[in-house]
Formats: sequence, C-alpha cells, structure tokens
Amino acid sequence: MEHKYDFGLVGLGVMGRNFILNVADNGFTAFGNDLDTEKVDALIKEGGNPKKVNATTDAKIFLDALSTPRKIMLLVPAGKVVDIVIENLLPNLDEGDIIIDGGNSFYTDTDRREAYLSKKGINFFGAGVSGGAKGARKGPSIMPGGNREAYRHVKPIFEAVSAKYEGEPCVAYLGPKSAGNYVKMVHNGIEYGLMQLTSEIYDVLKKGGNLTNDELHATYAKWNAGRLQSFLVEITSKIFQQKDDLGDGRLVDKILDKAKQKGTGKWTSQNAMDLGIPVPSIDIAVSMREISALKQERITADQLYERPTVECMDKEKLERLAEESLYFSFIITYAQGLHQLADASKEYGYELDIAVIAKIWRAGCIIRAGLLADIAQAFQADNNLPNLLLSPTFVEKVQSTVNAARKLVSYGAVNGIPLPGLSNSLTYFDAYTSTRLPLNVIQAQRDYFGSHTYERMDREGIFHTEWE
Repeated sequence: MEHKYDFGLVGLGVMGRNFILNVADNGFTAFGNDLDTEKVDALIKEGGNPKKVNATTDAKIFLDALSTPRKIMLLVPAGKVVDIVIENLLPNLDEGDIIIDGGNSFYTDTDRREAYLSKKGINFFGAGVSGGAKGARKGPSIMPGGNREAYRHVKPIFEAVSAKYEGEPCVAYLGPKSAGNYVKMVHNGIEYGLMQLTSEIYDVLKKGGNLTNDELHATYAKWNAGRLQSFLVEITSKIFQQKDDLGDGRLVDKILDKAKQKGTGKWTSQNAMDLGIPVPSIDIAVSMREISALKQERITADQLYERPTVECMDKEKLERLAEESLYFSFIITYAQGLHQLADASKEYGYELDIAVIAKIWRAGCIIRAGLLADIAQAFQADNNLPNLLLSPTFVEKVQSTVNAARKLVSYGAVNGIPLPGLSNSLTYFDAYTSTRLPLNVIQAQRDYFGSHTYERMDREGIFHTEWE
C-alpha cells in the first residue's frame, strides 16, 4: 500500500470507531482493524474518504498501511483480549513501533506488558481515555503514561483529539510505567463516589421533600449553573426529564435499582487499602453497588423491619442543605482520590504532578467539574500538598458547608433514608481533622491479647505491658 496512515486503531466498537473518526477530523489519517466485517464496513462508510479513514479485518494489511514507527492504539476489553491482540500483532511489528492500550487495564498488567514488549524492542504504554462514546468522538480526557520518548510520537495526535479547557488540551504525559492506567483507575474510583453521592441527594430530595421529577430536573440544572457545575450533575438533571418510550411517565422511575460495575472502583478501593490510604467515600460507593445487587433480599428484609415515617422538610431548606452537602462531599471525594494518587506516585515511582492531573480532568472526562480548576490551583500553589483539606483555599469551602452535611446526615438517620456516601464523607472529615482519635484503646487491646506493643504520647520508644 503506497499511502501510509498516521495512526492505527484495533477495536472498532463504538468507542474505537468514534476515536478514530475524531483522529481523522483533526488532520491525521487513520486506519482501523477489527475481526468483525460489519464494524469495518461501518467505519469505512462513516469515514467517507478512504484516504483519510480506512479499515480492514486483516492484521498484516493493517500493519502494512501504517507509517513508521507505527502508532497503534488498542480499544478492546481489558484482560486477556489485550494480550491476544498484542500476540497477533507482534510477528509483523518492527523495532521502535508503539502500542497504546486505551482500555481500563489493571495497572500491574500494563507494567507486565511493558516489560515483555520492551525486550522485543516494542514501545508500550497505557493511556486511560475518559468521556464515554461521545467524548471519544468530540474530545476525551486522555491519561497516558509509559515511555516518555514513545509518547512524543503520539503527542501531536492526542493533543489534537483531546477535549480542550480554555484552549488547553486535556491530555499530558503523566509518568513512567503504568502511571496512565493507574490515574484512570483512580479517576474511575472518584467517579463511583460522585455518582453515589448524586444518587443519595436525589433520594433525600424525593423522600424528604416530595420533589417531582420536574422539580428535581430544575434543582439539578440550577446547581449545575453554580459551584456544583459538573458533567454528572448536568446529566442527572437531564435524566429526570427523559420520558419512558415503552410506557407512561418518566424513565428514571422504571429503571431497576441494581447498579452494575466493571471493576475499576473496586480496584481503586483494594489498592488504597494496600497503600494504607483511607478512601471511605469510594469504598462505600463500591459497597452500595454490591448491596443494590441483593434486590430480592432487600425486598424480603424491607417486609421484616419497621421503618420510620419520613417527616418531610421544607423544600427550600432541604434543597439548600442538599446543595451544600453535595458540594462538601464532592470535595471530600476528590481529596481522597488525589491523596491516593500522591501516595501511589511515591510508592510506584510514577512522578505524578497532581495539578496537571486536575487540569486534564477539567474537560472531556466523566468527573469533569468546575471544582477541578480550584483543585488544580491548590496543587499548583503547593505541589507537595498531602491532602486537599490542608489547602488554605479549601478550608473556607469545607468550613462553610460541613454543617449542612451534619444536618442532612442527621435527618437521614432519623428518617431511615440511607446516606452512606455523605455519612462516610463526613466521618472521614471528622476523623482526618481530629488531633486525637480513640485508637489508643485499639492499641491497648492489641497489646493485651497479642503482645503487639504500642507507642506512648509522653516518651519515645516501643512498649509492652503484662496486662492484669
């Protein structure tokens, strides 16, 4: 093939097709590959010009069509499929070619693949892509990490196709090894937390204020025009308006309350425990999806136990408390996720710049929010900031909203409305800002039954007591 293409992409599902068309829209030629003939044909038809966008089911034709060093992105399901695709490509690759995993691969898999391919002279890096199918088409947030020199070859393409925030591309080289996939994993963990919180606030407004779907739409839309401006608040406002095309009423009232998950939230939570970093707002978001799956048991349990009769609150007061509580808990959730990133960077040698990460999340990705501009500024002012709650900029934001969270959590507890994300955010805040916690008793217990020793407040050293 005489005509060589700038960029190759394997996996022409909705995300892959949209991403490759985005590449072509931004001045680069792109060639796709998929085993499914229908997906190949669909891309060629939508691309319109085979010199700009083309595709094939044949791996060798695909590789021969690419300029060198070949820049090949994989948008295929995480796990074994990635390894299978790599093995299929390897026999026809040349030294210096670049493979980019754009899926939600577990970070240790990325480290393994990079080590394996580097021995064969092939550059490999992970690049998390956030924004869903629409983002892939119009501009996602992209989180690449791996070989810095290899990224330089892809940088112009990624900067062209990424979302833009006030003209700045929402993509940046994040660090070596699996830095990109790790950042995307924690991004998704934060996403779990924010989604749980927006759903809880909906629940308390509906049960405690009897807000209709139209009122819920108006409330979330108003919030999205203020300091809670974010993709998730925006789409939630729209969800309440969607009519049910299979029956009467609004669709939201017909959707089964069982939330599924693909694992990235769980990975974030598990790894945070490995690192010893508390992320309870993310932890409970994962747990609530698991509780939601127990639908039949929940129905049975609901019939066994009495619940309080909900005492409705004045709508205006409830909406104010809800807005302040959601803002407070959003800050806490971001703080937890970014704390995990800062600690993981030291543990795994990622060299992450938290301000840069906050910047590339300002547009394109699922957790994009107006709040991220303030977060980026906080970490720019102090790039060694261990936790967002220690930023002078955020002290006032939290101080002015935490009392609303206390009132709403109390209201939920008294009225039997579960607010686990908000409760965990508040508990985390109270614990993190406490000079003294009751863990001295736990240390005494551990020493009592297991001779595990303890430290003292009044002198240096490690101590053990023969307890009476």
